[in-house]
Amino acid sequence: MEDPRAIIAREPMHFRQKLAIGIATALNALDGFDVLSISFASPGIAKDWHVTKQALGVVLSMELIGMGVGAFLLGMLADRIGRRPTILGCLVVMASGMFLASTAQDVTQLSLFRLYTGLGIGGMLAATNAIVAECSNAQRRNLAVAIMVGGYPIGAVIGGFIASSLLAATGHWQSVFEFGAMMTACFLPIVWFFVPETVAFLLIKQPKGALDKINRTLTRQGRAALDVLPAIEKTEKKGVALAQLFAPGIALVSVTLIFAYFAHMMTFYFLMKWIPKIVVDMGFPPAAAGGVLVWANVGGATGAITLSLLTQRMGVRPLVVALMLGGAVAVFGFGQGITTIALLSAVACLGGFFTNGATAGLYAVIAQSYPASLRAGGTGLVIGIGRAGAALGPIVAGALFDAHWSLGHVAAIMASGTLLGGLVLASLRYRESELA
Repeated sequence: MEDPRAIIAREPMHFRQKLAIGIATALNALDGFDVLSISFASPGIAKDWHVTKQALGVVLSMELIGMGVGAFLLGMLADRIGRRPTILGCLVVMASGMFLASTAQDVTQLSLFRLYTGLGIGGMLAATNAIVAECSNAQRRNLAVAIMVGGYPIGAVIGGFIASSLLAATGHWQSVFEFGAMMTACFLPIVWFFVPETVAFLLIKQPKGALDKINRTLTRQGRAALDVLPAIEKTEKKGVALAQLFAPGIALVSVTLIFAYFAHMMTFYFLMKWIPKIVVDMGFPPAAAGGVLVWANVGGATGAITLSLLTQRMGVRPLVVALMLGGAVAVFGFGQGITTIALLSAVACLGGFFTNGATAGLYAVIAQSYPASLRAGGTGLVIGIGRAGAALGPIVAGALFDAHWSLGHVAAIMASGTLLGGLVLASLRYRESELA
């Protein structure tokens, strides 16, 4: 009996596979808005509570710390209990966390609520990456993962326009979080009804009722049902353990991906988290500052789409390396004495194009570097530790600003992260997983 994963990897994708990938992309768009909601709200928070730049840097990083913990712990959980229940649980955490953020009375409360929200966002990233890789065929897997990651800046762009409108209409930064909580809650029934557990997970774990669930999915995809579950090797059925991700043959891949992702995230989140405050400090109004961040995410969406198309003709890893090097140049350029909104927006757009295009490619590299039995856990490990870089970027930048470093010097220091990450990634060699 042929393994259904091999059939899914070989045959054209059914509408229901594409639907699951589309919903995962929308979930990543939701993540994009949730993560950057604090950036849109930060000028109002700084004004209302009179916080220093260093303290604001900590607040901006709290959900990134939560994302790291959530991606690691919940990513491994997704390899044990399933991708679908993990996503549903993460949506509950994200919706409640966004609502709680709108009720915060001081920096401490807001920081704790953002940390809690980040747990859900991190787990969501690991689980959706696994779902997209396992719902795609081999030919379109890199494309599908890149499209999914491209949802992140699209969510930030759409959310940015909405956030700017809300801030202009209400004058209250809390309205940004209230909107985020409402939109997050709306995805619960969508996932419940339209995103089944993946065939790859059910085949590996073979929980009670697995055959019926697999056959239901295969039938809906127009494929033949199974009479019995195929035999799965014991090594595949074992739950993912940290030691497996550092076993011979996979350890070097894990370490290389962790470093590249860590270093790149420092640069990426310096740009995305600090743009509004930097632009406001130049003397421009918050609405204009939000517009610059929106343009950064327009560039990010374009970069992810461009990468997804190029992966159909070129290897994803060299593309990512090239984008990371371009991102270092663009972030450095953002700090070099630009004084008009038009030029700031243009350079931010370029920065978003390169850095988010690289991020999209990194997710594709991660997804194809681990077998299905380790995919969510491996993704969670890389994202979890790598997100420490995401959290560190805004904090380091805030400390440097408070120490009276110029924007040019801070931008140069922060641009070095993605430069080093790209150089290390260039050394990576891996064998793409053949089965979803």
